[in-house]
Amino acid sequence: MELREFHNQVHPPADYDISPYGSQRSLRLRTVPAEDTSAVHFDWGSTPENAEEPDEPRNLRELPLHMGLKRAVWQVQKMRVPVVSKWGSWRIKQLKTFRHFCEIAKEVLSYLVPWKKGIQKIGGHFGGGVQSYFLFLRFLVILNLLSFLLIAAFVLIPSIVFRSIGFNSSIPLSVNLTSVNECLQYDPKPNPLAVFYTYFLDLVSGTGFMEYSYLFYGYYHNTMVESKGFSYNIPLAYLLTAAFYFIFCLICMIIRMGNVASAIVATDGGVVGRYSMLVFTGWDHGLQGDLAAKLKKNNLRYQLQVDLEEERLQQKAASLTLGQAFALYALRIFLNLVVLALIGGTFYGIAEVTQFSQSEKTTGFNALLLQYLPSIVITTSNFVVPLLCDKIALLEKHSPSTTVILALLRAVFLRLVSLGVLLYTLWEQITCNGETSSAACTPCGYNYEQYKCWETRVGQEMYKLTLFDFLITIATLILVEFPRRIIVDHCSCKLAQWVGRQEFLVPPNVLALVYSQTVVWTGALFSPLLPLINTVKFIIFFYCKKITLFQNCQPALRTFRSTSSNFFFLLVLLFGWMLASVVLIYSVAKIHPSYGCGPFRFSPSMWNVVPEAVDMLTSTSKDFLFYIGSQKFSIPLFIFSCVLLCYMGALTSVHGKSVALLKSQCKLEQRDKLFLVRQIEALNATMQKDEPQLPQRDTERFYQTEQTWNGYNNNAFIQDEDPRAY
Repeated sequence: MELREFHNQVHPPADYDISPYGSQRSLRLRTVPAEDTSAVHFDWGSTPENAEEPDEPRNLRELPLHMGLKRAVWQVQKMRVPVVSKWGSWRIKQLKTFRHFCEIAKEVLSYLVPWKKGIQKIGGHFGGGVQSYFLFLRFLVILNLLSFLLIAAFVLIPSIVFRSIGFNSSIPLSVNLTSVNECLQYDPKPNPLAVFYTYFLDLVSGTGFMEYSYLFYGYYHNTMVESKGFSYNIPLAYLLTAAFYFIFCLICMIIRMGNVASAIVATDGGVVGRYSMLVFTGWDHGLQGDLAAKLKKNNLRYQLQVDLEEERLQQKAASLTLGQAFALYALRIFLNLVVLALIGGTFYGIAEVTQFSQSEKTTGFNALLLQYLPSIVITTSNFVVPLLCDKIALLEKHSPSTTVILALLRAVFLRLVSLGVLLYTLWEQITCNGETSSAACTPCGYNYEQYKCWETRVGQEMYKLTLFDFLITIATLILVEFPRRIIVDHCSCKLAQWVGRQEFLVPPNVLALVYSQTVVWTGALFSPLLPLINTVKFIIFFYCKKITLFQNCQPALRTFRSTSSNFFFLLVLLFGWMLASVVLIYSVAKIHPSYGCGPFRFSPSMWNVVPEAVDMLTSTSKDFLFYIGSQKFSIPLFIFSCVLLCYMGALTSVHGKSVALLKSQCKLEQRDKLFLVRQIEALNATMQKDEPQLPQRDTERFYQTEQTWNGYNNNAFIQDEDPRAY
């Protein structure tokens, strides 16, 4: 019978009625009379009359057969080798070889993925939400490593080689230096007989021996090598590498956002049918251990509670009177004004502290504290202000998801704009409040007395922000999280048990990574080795976060929908990239480069090296570049881009209509099933009325047995959980 069923599945008979819902006639054909089974001879090679030849046999894994029968079917299929030509057999062999090579390549590349087993272990113990943080961290590590390799290949290694060989030929001057002799004085070389602790101060502040190194902009020369047909322009390579670095990061983010967006479109953002998706597909089958399973059940219960609470609040908001709605919105407006006042005060404090730290000059540890004062204020504000905003958000009476989203948006705005305020204050100091014709900026075009090499000073600020963020994270791990875990585990007082272990909150940790990456992008032009420092920093972060996750933390009960949260984090990262791009464009186009340091020391602007390099090309190359930049090329390119966008928009619209049609069909099928269930219930009720009634004693005994069985099932499902949590 199993052979007959398999034969009917692979080669359906001619009179087999195939319909989406099935018919009585097709059901009759599936049943074979018992007296005909002895006369049936199964022929694997035969096909029914008036039946089309199947394109290819079904996969054995899809057939409901036991292993012995599948093995026999596989052997029979192996004997039925089709007759093909020599060219066809060679093509099949090549295709099999290529597929085998691809499988081997994928297997080899899977071993090269960093922290694969560790991230799988994290996902198994703490779920996919916490795992998404470490996946995002791994993405940033790879991005920074590839960025450093790009900078090292085109800027760092050529500069080291040319300096060691002795190629110090400079680009011909394009400005008159007779009136700016005082602007050329820049000597950051440290005293070789300095006290030992000054080396530590130089290490953490980026001054002294650190300032005059490949870490910062001021150490690179405006070298141009021309020897035996070989030509290399360090300033041009420096600028173009920074531009390609930003473009490369943008492409990587867009690719990752596209993958996440496709998942959001496939699941419709988790909005439509979220209850059914949560009930039937919400379980994480990669969890390991009873504790992880219990935490996952608590997470699912919390998500259901949040959804129900949101619906309750929506119904309550819809039932508010005009006076109650006016009072609620007035309260929200007032609280938002309070939040804006807090954030505005923070920005004002950052600007004042930055001006104070740049104007005062001291030595020793006082100078170190003064230099780190902006970093301390920014880090403290990023920690304190979001906590106050969270407390204020509880008074606004929003839904839980809206409250969390508002808190994240305020934290993102605070972190990114605080960095922008710091940079704006520095630009005001460097450019003399935008008045380059003032007394402080007259000879050099920038504030030379305070910033002899302003690019290096900006790079030092970004270096101190990166280093201070790293030190704060390590200090928090050692001085806060480990002692808290020890106290909670070994102290039985009510206060310690009420505080409990720290929850691993994914959104704040991801926003900290976004802030660190934005700082690195901002300072990459002024400190080319910041991507390498950030790579090492994120690697240490990975192991520290992993240790504290398994030893000190517990997963948070409040979880995000993975697809929408990942897209939001990438969108915030894109905002950070845009902020860093504005800094790059403004520095390259507007501010005059320092005369005493850097590869652009004798140029009116950093961008000026590009037209100078174009003028040195051959006439053919210049004509080609001019043609690309002319209207003859740009207008057809623009038209082609518009046509391509229209085509993609139309294609997206068609796919959207198809998805909407499928959703409507699913809704209709759902209604049909509900109608059938109601009909079955009505039929059962009618049949129960027609059946004879049981005696009262037997009925009570039946109901007692049924209640006992249901109670056993409920206890087995809940697994000794507190029923009050539900």
